Amino acid sequence: MPRIRILQSIAGTDFSWAPGDEIQVDGAAASAWADGERAELVEDTEQGGAEKAAVRSRGGGRARRTETRTT
Repeated sequence: MPRIRILQSIAGTDFSWAPGDEIQVDGAAASAWADGERAELVEDTEQGGAEKAAVRSRGGGRARRTETRTT
C-alpha cells in the first residue's frame, strides 16, 4: 500500500492528520490526496532516504540564516 506524507492539516468525521504525518492508504486515495499541496507520496526506502526525498521536493530544508554578527 502506498504511503503519503501530509503537508497541510486535514480532518474529517473520523480522522485528523497534521503536517508531517505519514499515512498508509490505498492506491486510489494516494493519487487523490498526493497533489503536492495537501500531501506527497513517500517512497518505500529507508526512513532517512524518504525524508531526504521529501526535503528535496519541498525546496531544500531550512531557510538560510541572515548574517547578524557585527564586527
